[in-house]
Amino acid sequence: MSGNLVPGYATTGGTKAYAESIGKGCGEGHFSDFLNVHLRLSSIGLGTFPGAVTEEVDAGYAANVERALLNGINVIDTGAHYRYGHSLAAVGEGLRNAFAKGVQRDGVFIVSKGGFLGFKDGVPADFDKWFSEEIEKKHLGSRDDLTQAHLLNPRYIAFQLELSRQILGVETLDAFLIDQPEVHIPNIGKEALNKKLEKVYVVLEQAVKDGKLRYYGISTFNGFRVETDNPLFQSLTSQIGLAERAAQTVMGEPNAKHHFKVVSMPFNQVMLEGFTRFNHATGQGNVASTFQAAFQLGVYMLASHTMLKGNLANQCVDTVMQAMPLLRNDAQRAIQFNRSTPGLGTSLVGISTPSHLDDALAVTKMAPLEKQAYLKMYQRAE
Repeated sequence: MSGNLVPGYATTGGTKAYAESIGKGCGEGHFSDFLNVHLRLSSIGLGTFPGAVTEEVDAGYAANVERALLNGINVIDTGAHYRYGHSLAAVGEGLRNAFAKGVQRDGVFIVSKGGFLGFKDGVPADFDKWFSEEIEKKHLGSRDDLTQAHLLNPRYIAFQLELSRQILGVETLDAFLIDQPEVHIPNIGKEALNKKLEKVYVVLEQAVKDGKLRYYGISTFNGFRVETDNPLFQSLTSQIGLAERAAQTVMGEPNAKHHFKVVSMPFNQVMLEGFTRFNHATGQGNVASTFQAAFQLGVYMLASHTMLKGNLANQCVDTVMQAMPLLRNDAQRAIQFNRSTPGLGTSLVGISTPSHLDDALAVTKMAPLEKQAYLKMYQRAE
């Protein structure tokens, strides 16, 4: 089966070539630098979470992925459970079409996620029967691993990673994120969650060793945004500690390097905590925001909820409007605001309708705001 998968992964040379060819018409500063390996990744990424489960939306996503890759957006984000697996298939089609038109695999950064149950035929009428047949009998997990519709078990994560590879049609994923692991904390507590995560990280480090994956991390909703005394708070420093032990387990070496290198959190003009809330002790003598901590710890930051589930497409905070009066609409302002944020690598924009991709592509032609102009928006807000 793997013989049909496209080999390769995003490389320094490949992403540089992408930025200098397909991305040559983009504004200066559009491509971010991925850590010390210097991948050139677009400041805007295409997300694939929203939208109905219909053939029309499937076709729209496939067309969007292809068009985005041909026009300067080389970060594609999806998840094993997105739209009951339909997003994976649509992204896979879009990737194949873009590759057929000359986009090189080593110029593209592909992210998938796991953790939430993937109901390929929709939410089952009899959940207990479904769970017994699709999870327990296949030895993918147990009730002890389940919170709501989230299953945190190494075997299930390995299953979703493999599902992502096969349906996307690539030998190697650039990143795989555990989606919202903090949902388990109210049930089992943070210590038990971290023990589960370390076992999951062992599976992901093994996938890196096997050439199926390059990097991994977590995608949170609340975990990085809340105060440190909130039970749901997740520390980047502690997660890296878990990853270090996982790498040592897999490699059998005390100095093995971990691959926990990508995280995601909501960020937009009304969800500012990643930039403004100083809730991380980095071990480097300071307390930092999540964005600052990620930079100091060598972790690439993705932003989700750029459009706040579409709410920022047609409304805008006054200070943002005043800072960007010449942009065509509020959707473009929302995207430009995010991608201009210091410390943020790529801002993901979920776009299921081809016409809505126009705004994202229009912003790629601009340079991000200069740092002082960006920071001035926060001064006005005070």
